[in-house]
Amino acid sequence: MADRNHAAGLGTLNDKRKNVLGFMWKYKALYLISLPGLLFFVLFKYVPLLGSVIAFQNYNLFAGVTKSPWIGLEHFERMFSHYDFLKILRNTLLLGTYDILFAFTAPIVLALLLNEVRLVLYKKIIQTIFYAPHFLSWVIVSGIFVGILSPSSGIVNVILGWFGVEPIYFLGEDSYIRSVLVSSGLWRDVGWGTIIYLAALAGINPDLYEASNIDGAGRWRQTLSITLPALLPVITILFLLKTGDFLDYGFERVFVFQNPLNIQSSEILDTYIYKAGLQQLQYSYATAIGLFKSVVGLFLIAIANAISKKATGESLY
Repeated sequence: MADRNHAAGLGTLNDKRKNVLGFMWKYKALYLISLPGLLFFVLFKYVPLLGSVIAFQNYNLFAGVTKSPWIGLEHFERMFSHYDFLKILRNTLLLGTYDILFAFTAPIVLALLLNEVRLVLYKKIIQTIFYAPHFLSWVIVSGIFVGILSPSSGIVNVILGWFGVEPIYFLGEDSYIRSVLVSSGLWRDVGWGTIIYLAALAGINPDLYEASNIDGAGRWRQTLSITLPALLPVITILFLLKTGDFLDYGFERVFVFQNPLNIQSSEILDTYIYKAGLQQLQYSYATAIGLFKSVVGLFLIAIANAISKKATGESLY
C-alpha cells in the first residue's frame, strides 16, 4: 500500500513537471525575451549584494574583501553615534514624508483631471506638456529652478516685488530648501507618474458610467463610486513600492541644489553616503549606512504589505 501511494505521488509530481515544462515551451518566446532583463538584475542588482559584507569589515582597497579584517558592528555603532546622524536621518524622513504626501498623490489627481477632458487633441497637448520635464536631467532642472528663484532676476522674486516683498534667496535658506526640493521633483515627475493611472482608467468598463448616468449620478459621484475604486489596486501596489523607497529620496535631486547655506536641512543619507564613501574613501562606513537604508526599507515594505493585505486584499506577495 505504501509503495502504491509512493508511486502515485511520483506520478503526480512527474505530471506537474511535464505541465510546467509544457507551459514554458508553449511560451518560450516570452521567456527568451525576458532573459536579458533577468540577467541584468542578477549581474547588477543581486551579485553586488555580496559586497555588502564590507560593512562588517575594516575594508582595505588593496587587501580586498577576503583579506580585510572583520570588525563586526563597529561601523553601525559609529553611524548612530555620529553627531549629525540624527539630523541627517530627520531630513531624509521629512523629505520622504513630503514626497509621499505631495509627489505620490499629485499624479493621481492629475490623472483624474485628464480623464475628465473630452477634447482628445487638447488632452494630448496637456499630457505632452506634463510628460516633457521627466526627460530632463536633474542638472538641467536645478539650472531652471536656480534661474526662476534667483534673488536678482528670478521671476518668483520679480512677482513678489510687485507686492512689496523683499527678494528671497530660496536656495540659501534652510527654511525654503525642502520646499524647493519637493516642488522641483513634483514638476519633473508628476506627468510621468500619471501614465500607469491613465492606463488603469482606460480599462474601466464604460457601461458602468452609462448605468450611473441613468441612475442620476453626476461626475463627482462617478469619480467616488467608480473611478477611485477601480484605481485602488494600482494605487495600493504603487504605494507599497514607494514605501520600500522611503529612505531612498535620491542623490542627484538633492546634491544639485545643495550649498553650504542650506546643507543643514538638505543633507540626507544619500548625499552623506557619497561624501563619506567617495570623497573621504570610507567604503565600509558608507556601505554600513547603505545597508541600514536597505534594511529599513525592507522592514517598512513588509509591514505595509501585511497591513494592505488585511485591509484591502491587495499586496505585492
